Amino acid sequence: MNPHDEVDPQSVKVVVAGGFGTGKTTLVKSVSEIPPLTTEELLTEAGTAVDDLAGIEGKKTTTVTLDFGRITVHEDLVLYLFGTPGQDRFWIMWDELARGAIGAVVLVDTRRLDSSFAAIDYFEQRGITFVVAINEFPQDHQYEPEEVRAALHLDSQIPIIRFDARRRGSSLQALIALVHHALNRAPMAVP
Repeated sequence: MNPHDEVDPQSVKVVVAGGFGTGKTTLVKSVSEIPPLTTEELLTEAGTAVDDLAGIEGKKTTTVTLDFGRITVHEDLVLYLFGTPGQDRFWIMWDELARGAIGAVVLVDTRRLDSSFAAIDYFEQRGITFVVAINEFPQDHQYEPEEVRAALHLDSQIPIIRFDARRRGSSLQALIALVHHALNRAPMAVP
């Protein structure tokens, strides 16, 4: 191959999902090579009755539609990232965001583990490949992946990784874990 030949990269759609306040927007922002599109809005008094801020009291904004970013993992692989809104009143978007995706990275915040069940159920019920990424916050207790697996009642085939959504390299590893898992689950091509 001539070094001046351009490689036409494979474009892959990935969903970044999880409950309210798990770090989806932060992950997309940390890895996107383009200025990410975000639809964050300020939390308001009107949402106080429906937005449970226990454990994330400092949260000031929320995604109301989607986050979008792009990252070139390799010269022949580009990931298009679609972050979901976390609150259930915005979940009407999830079907559209998941359509055509190779899978999802489901973010888990162990301070609010109960907010993870709905996202995991969503992908399990639709047979969509996913990995679970424990977003670790330095001031909180660090749980082992197998402790989280047991608490979430996850099948042993679902990869669980620990990461920090604020760190580009860490977020990239979560995305790579999903790509590997999706490739391992893909049916073998028959010549």
